[in-house]
Amino acid sequence: MASVSSLPGPALQASKAALSAALAENQAKEDDKKTNGQEENLEPGEIQEVDMQAQAETIRTVFSDPKNFNVKHPLYSPWTLWFDSPATKGRNLPQTPMTSFPQTPLPQTPGGIAAQGWMEDIKRVITFDSVEEFWGLYNNIVPPSQLPQKANYYLFKEGIIPAWEDEANKNGGKWSIQLPRDKNRGVVDKMWLYTMLAAIGETFDPLLTSGEGGEAPQSLITGVIVSTRPQFFRISIWTRSAPVAGNEDEKLRERIEAIGRHFKTNVLGYSESQRLAGALATEVEFLSHKDSEKKGKQAKKIIV
Repeated sequence: MASVSSLPGPALQASKAALSAALAENQAKEDDKKTNGQEENLEPGEIQEVDMQAQAETIRTVFSDPKNFNVKHPLYSPWTLWFDSPATKGRNLPQTPMTSFPQTPLPQTPGGIAAQGWMEDIKRVITFDSVEEFWGLYNNIVPPSQLPQKANYYLFKEGIIPAWEDEANKNGGKWSIQLPRDKNRGVVDKMWLYTMLAAIGETFDPLLTSGEGGEAPQSLITGVIVSTRPQFFRISIWTRSAPVAGNEDEKLRERIEAIGRHFKTNVLGYSESQRLAGALATEVEFLSHKDSEKKGKQAKKIIV
């Protein structure tokens, strides 16, 4: 008897969409192997019969059998989950997989060296590159709503550290939203899940999902973050590029704004015209990392 998925509807739909393409590709490869091995025995003009039902019965996905699946579906890129919490500095971190991990060595690049102090207390949890590994991770870590105050999850593409100084981040910025803690404790876990799914499924960047011909451009997304604070939660999306005041690339700005609109409407579930700012709450807003260092009105935000 097949197991019934307990995933929320949109999350299940997003994951099944990611699975379908990989499953079709995997089945095509298996069909090729069988055809190549048997076509030598066929008479001229004879067509090899394929028992599709028998083949389908041998495939067990993570949705039909979460423990004994035999199909692994690769993601577009490997991703690494990081974690930090000032409340647990220098101590083992209970109820999370990183208790067995030693201090994470940083890459000896200019960005890695510059971020050395910032990264001292950030732990690398795991790197994964498949749909199954993602769900295995997600189902075994503490959700944001239950994290201690001032804790952070960072999900970044492999090889990129969650710091402004990293070469992939230094010229970029971030979309973010701040949500009052008491009002959003019941929905922040879902929002964070959908944010991660959009990131690893590469659905944030419109140029990657437009279906236009030609060589696929490099994704603007480098990572996503959820932060817990005494009075609010914050979810952020980091990009590798950001519009520069006085020298703006209109196509880049349009691309950045499209990411923000997708984040607000498709991921967070708000309408495009809905205003969100209020006590302890912000709009969905973009700020370059360079402008984040500025104070007051000098910082130039994009709001959707």
